[in-house]
Amino acid sequence: ALGVGSHLEFWGFPSENIIEKDWYSKIELDENLTIHTTPSRHFSGRGFKRCNTLWTSFVLESKDFKMYLGGDSGYDKHFAEIGEKYGPFDIALIDNGQYNESWKYIHNLPQDVIKAMKDLKTKRVFPVHSSKFSLSLHAWDEPLKKVTELNSLSENPIPLITPMIGEIVELKNDKQEFKQWWKGVN
Repeated sequence: ALGVGSHLEFWGFPSENIIEKDWYSKIELDENLTIHTTPSRHFSGRGFKRCNTLWTSFVLESKDFKMYLGGDSGYDKHFAEIGEKYGPFDIALIDNGQYNESWKYIHNLPQDVIKAMKDLKTKRVFPVHSSKFSLSLHAWDEPLKKVTELNSLSENPIPLITPMIGEIVELKNDKQEFKQWWKGVN
């Protein structure tokens, strides 16, 4: 994203290996892989200086597979815009955790994950940003419990990818099943 390159250079990455782009830009890495930069709704930076770089999400596209990598984002119209412009997706990674009603503009609430996955026109959803440790006021397992319940109650539920930490996910295997491993874990 725009402005991030200076941080990478500071950390020792060669400038010729850094590509910075604005939203809705296209990066052709080779004949088999294209990245599109797309909007998200968050903020950048920590500490005293904030929002001095662009925050972004990405679309990874090959000849036979398309994946949305959402990063951190609150719900807004950008999900529908991305779904219209780049969808449908084989998989979408959407943040689902470390949320609070006061932070809904930077981290999706579980009900927003359901709206976003429908807006993106995705075949499967990998809810991320949850269930490792708690940075928010909710229990560590609440995000997966809520998004699973809301998805099951929605019209036309979309398969969720919910691996246990360390479990292998086969990106192109839409028949892979996942257990609700968080049930009964304290």
